Amino acid sequence: MTEPAPAAGASSTGDAPPPVDENGVPLTKNALKKLQKDKEKAEKKAAAAAKELAIRQQKAAADAADVSKEDYGELPLIGSKDFKPTNTPRVDLSNIADFEDKEVTFRCWVENARVQSAKLAFLNLRQGLNTVQAVVAASEKLSKQMVKFSGSVSTESTIVVTGEIKRVKEQIKSASIKDFEVHIKRLFVEVKADSPMPLQVEDAERPLPSDGVGDEEEPQQTEAGARPLVSLNVRLNNRTLDLRAKINHSIFVIKSGVCALFQEFLSQKGFTLIHTPKILGAASEGGANVFELKYFDRPAYLAQSPQFYKQMLIASRFQKVMEIGPVFRAENSNTARHLTEFTGLDLEMEFQENYHEVMGVLEDLMLFIFKELKARYKKETDLVRSAYHVDEFKLPESGKVPRIPFTEGIKMLREAGEELGDYDDLSTPQEKHLGRLVLEKYGSDFYTLDQFPLAIRPAYTFPSPADPLLSNSYDMFMRGQEICSGAQRIHDAALLTKMMIAHDPPIDPMGAGTKDYVESFKYGCPPHGGGGFGLERIVQFWLGLPNIRMCSLFPRDPNRVVP
Repeated sequence: MTEPAPAAGASSTGDAPPPVDENGVPLTKNALKKLQKDKEKAEKKAAAAAKELAIRQQKAAADAADVSKEDYGELPLIGSKDFKPTNTPRVDLSNIADFEDKEVTFRCWVENARVQSAKLAFLNLRQGLNTVQAVVAASEKLSKQMVKFSGSVSTESTIVVTGEIKRVKEQIKSASIKDFEVHIKRLFVEVKADSPMPLQVEDAERPLPSDGVGDEEEPQQTEAGARPLVSLNVRLNNRTLDLRAKINHSIFVIKSGVCALFQEFLSQKGFTLIHTPKILGAASEGGANVFELKYFDRPAYLAQSPQFYKQMLIASRFQKVMEIGPVFRAENSNTARHLTEFTGLDLEMEFQENYHEVMGVLEDLMLFIFKELKARYKKETDLVRSAYHVDEFKLPESGKVPRIPFTEGIKMLREAGEELGDYDDLSTPQEKHLGRLVLEKYGSDFYTLDQFPLAIRPAYTFPSPADPLLSNSYDMFMRGQEICSGAQRIHDAALLTKMMIAHDPPIDPMGAGTKDYVESFKYGCPPHGGGGFGLERIVQFWLGLPNIRMCSLFPRDPNRVVP
């Protein structure tokens, strides 16, 4: 008897029929492969979900067992929630010795954080110019989770720390506070810093590779294994980060100190603090090197100096005036000691018999500033000079500042091999050379050069009675570089008019920028003189810095007007 043939689509071996789609049509090989892949994906997804759930459960269990869960973490932005005072006093690390074996709370930021092991992390914390080592160690009261969190806080994050101050057996080399460390009990991040940063603050602590005048935009690599030297341009382009460096903080603490000392000394001498206009309706002092700006519907100019106004105030019966303010010079000078905007320390005063009375006040002023910088700002000075090595600034005694006639300075330079005429202006290299000669001969880094040639001074400078080609004018120098220019001023309208017309180039005494100035002397003005210091130069030469831009928070030069 013959067996019936198998039905269409049925297996002759008794296997299960092949898979079909919803319409009963057998699936193709490609469709079968896709079906298999989808199945595998679903299985992997389910496995991953199960793993993630297990991790969450494990973390939840760990969190539940975290004895420090209330003692660390990231805080909401201050101001974003209702304020609830903690009444916890905050301390200053500069007084850390007062808190030995005591628990303190303080705000700081992270210079460095690292996990040493699952139970130990170290942080370098900074507050102002002070740095301290902090330890986070796991114990029955401090969890491994807190150790891990603390050691992973990003550099430059702002944190609030509570910890116990402990004296160490061996001095800590990596922090400015050598004899104490903080044993952290609580740590909260107030503001988290993004990473990576365009400039590492620790790179800004290293000295510049050069004077920084060039156009380098990339870090300059040093020898193998060493960190790169970051150029000044890179630092200035990221100035907010650059200014965080302890060296930069010290520079500007000292700069602030020079201003305070300037006012302190002159106030005791009876000087009145003034504030003169910086927007002028017409270019003054000959009109050269001024910045023009649009002032409503007409042009105006930024002041080159407060000179005219200082003198007009002397004519107004103010006997002694001083000012600290911005000065604008449109000079295309791309050197290490020039800025287009700098801070001027200016003074003007009536004198009794001779303009050397003014020189004496200026010299004693600078001696006071130098001596008080050494006394009051030694910490900051030493910190900067530890990177920018410079010889100690040598000072003369009061009344013994070397006053060198210009003709004698020319003679000293000639004897040392320089070639220059009797009435030639000194170049920067010649000024530095003279500074070395003066230091060798007189033992002083600070000196005055007196009786400059009339032709190289402003038109309002009083001519010298000793030589019609010289003038009653002077410059003051630090380490052979000019910091101050001053003179006896012409206080007679007729003589001033004559000298302005004879000046090269001539100046119109009845011009828009000079008429009021000249006429102020028609009604009687006492003999007077003064000087103007460049604040940034004083700081630069005191500290031995290679570039004046380091002494301006946000410097302006021919190529830079941002940030």
